Amino acid sequence: MAEGLVIIPTFNEIENIEAIIRAVFDLPRAYDVLIVDDDSPDGTGNRVAQLQDEFPGRLHLERRQGKTGLGTAYIHGFKWALERDYPFIFEMDADFSHDPTDLPRLHRACLNGADMSIGSRYKKGVNVVNWPLHRVLLSYGASIYVKIVTGMRVHDPTAGFVCYNRKVLEAIDLDQVRFVGYAFQIEMKYRAYKKGFRLDEVSIVFTDREKGQSKMSKTIIWEAVFGVMGMKFRSLLKKNGF
Repeated sequence: MAEGLVIIPTFNEIENIEAIIRAVFDLPRAYDVLIVDDDSPDGTGNRVAQLQDEFPGRLHLERRQGKTGLGTAYIHGFKWALERDYPFIFEMDADFSHDPTDLPRLHRACLNGADMSIGSRYKKGVNVVNWPLHRVLLSYGASIYVKIVTGMRVHDPTAGFVCYNRKVLEAIDLDQVRFVGYAFQIEMKYRAYKKGFRLDEVSIVFTDREKGQSKMSKTIIWEAVFGVMGMKFRSLLKKNGF
């Protein structure tokens, strides 16, 4: 029986998808994989479908029409996972910026008491490889900004390498999650934090993609900057009965 489900959202990841799937299945722990593909024109979904014959019952594919955002892809995957018996659900990128061999470390943190374990680039300094300086400063600065605004003691709140105990996702109203870009990662951690769940960080090394194109955009950045303040403001209104 699989010890968890690894959700990997994809859009035009044909150069990475087969290798990342095989890397997960090569791990000593048994994890299933769910690819949530946003109708990739490069044929990513079709390649996954071909690989399903090689990994029956372990490799799953959900195809969506159009590119509707990282957050909605994960929400789709979370709902799919909760309809099944997976005790732990993981988020991971397709481009090897998240090392699949770190999955058992995130899993172990949850087995040891964390409700949500976060693959953190900033728990022990700045562990980022191949990023230009301006992007490191933007990301690290965002982490400080989020800590100040939300009060969360999380060093890397925008991290997208995460293991959830299923009870966290069961407790969060997934239909109320607002953000679709990188602010989605902040919002999920904040909602778990506000519900009193234990969030632990596991130090990882983040390596920028070598193949394919980054999905980062100015829209995603501004959503994170202004969205965090709005999220905190709505939380205060709710707390005070408005």
